[in-house]
Amino acid sequence: MKQTLSVVVSAYNEEAALSRCLSSVRHLADEIVVVDNESRDCTVEIAKKFTKNIYSQKNILMLNTNKNYGFEKATGDWILNLDADEEIPEDLAQEIKALIQTNPKHAGFWIKRKNIIFGKWITHGLWWPDKQIRLFRRTKGKFACLHIHEYIDVEGQVGELAEPYLHYNYETVHQYLTKIDRASTSEALSLKDMDHQLVWYDAIRFPLSDFLKIYFAQHGYKDGLHGLVLALFQAFYSFTVFAKYWEMHKFPERDVAPNSVMSEMTQGGKDVKYWMLTTRITETHSDFKKILWKLRRKFL
Repeated sequence: MKQTLSVVVSAYNEEAALSRCLSSVRHLADEIVVVDNESRDCTVEIAKKFTKNIYSQKNILMLNTNKNYGFEKATGDWILNLDADEEIPEDLAQEIKALIQTNPKHAGFWIKRKNIIFGKWITHGLWWPDKQIRLFRRTKGKFACLHIHEYIDVEGQVGELAEPYLHYNYETVHQYLTKIDRASTSEALSLKDMDHQLVWYDAIRFPLSDFLKIYFAQHGYKDGLHGLVLALFQAFYSFTVFAKYWEMHKFPERDVAPNSVMSEMTQGGKDVKYWMLTTRITETHSDFKKILWKLRRKFL
């Protein structure tokens, strides 16, 4: 029996991106479901060009609730969940089409995501391979709705596809700043749910830790200026999470001694020096291996 596929998209003010997204799945999907989150632009009018299955929901902070609502409205054997700023290339479409007809034992699949940020495919840091569970059996998956950046919970075995899909993540600085406002609020609420202790030095440790992880440990520096800017932006995002969590506590006063701040900054400087040295050693070792390989090919 032929397996059918529903593509589910939840959108809010996505008139600039939605047509690109839905066009990429027009010949792949047996059904397209769009959940509109009280858009004030032409999102609904654009969606009508591709499907009659359009549902309206309130634009709540927990976006995944509305995505689950879209899953409930889908009727296909399989669901492909997309955001409006994402696109399915033809190679991936063919892989998905062939795969679901084999009726695989898996209940869901990870798919690598190529993040296009400020006009460039970012190949390091948080942004590659950035695997997401987006394809799953309709009755076997949904979001837990604990925080914005979570994976779909799948009942059963999860495999992985070979081809990636595209995510036009941030095209402008304004877009980045707008999106992190919502995401940072959600993450601050998660800290509240965990009853995380509010301590002043997290204002330094949160952003510094993220910068070091992304720029050095995850090799963000290999993406050049894009990598540096994105690592700094992520540090700013982490600082914003701290500030919003502080706000949730009604901005309590804390005595912070300058020497304590200096101590944190000094430790932070040591961490930076450590990662700079580690990176230099790693890169030197990599260059040495390349030289050995060239010599081996020349003389053997």
